[in-house]
Amino acid sequence: MPGLIVSVRQWLSPSARAARQLPKVLARFRDPGEDPLQLARELVDCLRPTHRHDDHLARYRSLLEQLDQDPALQQLFRHRLLSLFASRQLVTFFTDSGILPDSGFFSEWWRILGQRLLPELADPRRLKDCLQLIYRKPTDWAWLENVPEDLSSRFWGMLTRHDDLPELDWPAIRAQLLDAIVLLAHRISGLGLDSELMRAAPDFALHTPRFIALSAEALELVKHCREPDDRAVAEDQAQLRVIIDQCEDTLERIRKRALTHGTSLHLTYQLTRGQQSLLRLRQLVAVLTAELRPDLGCDPLSFRSQFTRQAFIAENRRNSLRHYLDQLSALLAMRVTSHAAESGEHYICATRRDYQHMWRSAAGAGVLIGGMALLKIGAASLHAPLFVEALLFSLIYGLGFVLIYLLGMTVATKQPAMTAQTLALQLAELRPNRTAEVERLVDVVAAVSRSQLAAILGNVLVAAPMALLLSYAWLHWSGQPAVNADKARHLLADLDPLSWALPHAAIAGFYLFLSGLITGYFANHAAYGEIGTRIARLHRLRSVLGPDNAAQIGAYLQSHLGGIMGNFLFGCMLGSTGVLGAILGLPLDIRHIAFSSANLGYAASGLQFGLSVSEWLWALVGVAAIGGVNLTVSFALALRTALRARDAQLGHGWAIVRAVGRRLGQRPGQFILPPPADKPA
Repeated sequence: MPGLIVSVRQWLSPSARAARQLPKVLARFRDPGEDPLQLARELVDCLRPTHRHDDHLARYRSLLEQLDQDPALQQLFRHRLLSLFASRQLVTFFTDSGILPDSGFFSEWWRILGQRLLPELADPRRLKDCLQLIYRKPTDWAWLENVPEDLSSRFWGMLTRHDDLPELDWPAIRAQLLDAIVLLAHRISGLGLDSELMRAAPDFALHTPRFIALSAEALELVKHCREPDDRAVAEDQAQLRVIIDQCEDTLERIRKRALTHGTSLHLTYQLTRGQQSLLRLRQLVAVLTAELRPDLGCDPLSFRSQFTRQAFIAENRRNSLRHYLDQLSALLAMRVTSHAAESGEHYICATRRDYQHMWRSAAGAGVLIGGMALLKIGAASLHAPLFVEALLFSLIYGLGFVLIYLLGMTVATKQPAMTAQTLALQLAELRPNRTAEVERLVDVVAAVSRSQLAAILGNVLVAAPMALLLSYAWLHWSGQPAVNADKARHLLADLDPLSWALPHAAIAGFYLFLSGLITGYFANHAAYGEIGTRIARLHRLRSVLGPDNAAQIGAYLQSHLGGIMGNFLFGCMLGSTGVLGAILGLPLDIRHIAFSSANLGYAASGLQFGLSVSEWLWALVGVAAIGGVNLTVSFALALRTALRARDAQLGHGWAIVRAVGRRLGQRPGQFILPPPADKPA
């Protein structure tokens, strides 16, 4: 009985239904009265995975086998699909599929969102729109890309072979291909006059003739293709490819310069669009002149089938919001995380001198955090309106963190978001088969570990005693305890690891990650916008302070704007979350290890140290757990973002873990103390 039930479930499953439907759809290709567009749509529905673990490749293989076993059906299958594609308007498919439009970032963003909520009306006369009807789900590109090369080559090779379908109007298709080449070349030529590109590269005007020549050379190629003149076509396409190479080189130089001099959303958009257009132009020229190109390394049929598959996938991917953001975020993320990686190097103790400095800077931050915690408790005691309370909390945290940053002090929880970028840089360049590179990575891990430990202990071991000292001073100055018994019990309850403390610590960890991105963003903005130079040239500032002082102020803000804004906005996020939770009626708040240790000191003082041993231990467990969640969340998010920005993955993870484990067993002291004699680890 159980076996029968399982069999019935399998028979009724969506994948089984799709497998049963596939032969029926193929059989309908024999009927000339059937709509080929509807047939193509139903065919894709049969091949599409029904769930994550669906073996859709089995249906793909079954399709190819059925077509191979029945040549007549294969002929009809090719004829119906090729007739469908060839009878449509093809120019927009060649020029727009998989290429960002000229509408701009936010216009395209809203178009994709609108497409999800209220799909655009498709025009069946255009192939580009037909593909939207056939591949009706925006995630179809994902499973199409995962089809093995041998299966995809068999399918697309069968479709793109044009040896036995003379009834198709191949000259008209070729004419549309030529029109697409001219149109793309004109678009790219316009890029040579883009003001954003000229601003990003001071010598860009010297390269503008390349873009203009591209259009003229494309017209010459199309002219000789229409005559036709094979010898002239061969020369023209070779010259056109040279100019394409030069234009690609120019855009790549601008992209590399943006990594050091900053970038903008518009610049990133234009660079991506230009590189996509150049690649498509190169592909179209190769498709047109495949027989004249022995350098392709494959036969013309194979090349055309690859292009068709890629173009079909690109058109479906056009409505994927995730892919849209991914292709535009790479340069921005690289610039942001690169700044964070540079900052992260300052948080790593390679020598004992660095280690001692970390202790001093963390201890200094602990002193200020103890004072900030008291100010926050005092602001809460005012019972001000929620907006005023959020403003006061935000200013206390924000200005306090900015002061810590400007004084060169260290907050332990700020480290992971920065050091993760440095580790990501090491991981992206790691070759696991190179023992020396793995050992260098382990050295960095050990340095990060001891740096983080020094920062945490420096914050915690100073913040708590500072809280006790301030409580004592307040008592003698005012005659009243800094916190009463009820408030002390409340502070102690906030440290309970079985309460909302750990989820609140995770929120703080997320904010720590965001603050790293904010720091990188404003650092990029300062570099790209030349903020320092513009401030130094302010007429009023120069007249009041003098040119030299104005230049110094500009240079200082240029290098510190990212850190100032990142720390201030981080403080604002910490200060407003609890109030936002109160407004929404949600359990939203934050827990931060340094402030939690200070609050423990104030709670102990308010209760006149009347805590039992178990209460002390439980509170310490809570502080440690809060710190662990803070660090883990911020580090994990920062590492993931940095790896994605560098298009890298955390591969060979077990090999790295084993190497770290060996070092920990052999020299555990490296993870706690730096090597002697100021020698790098």
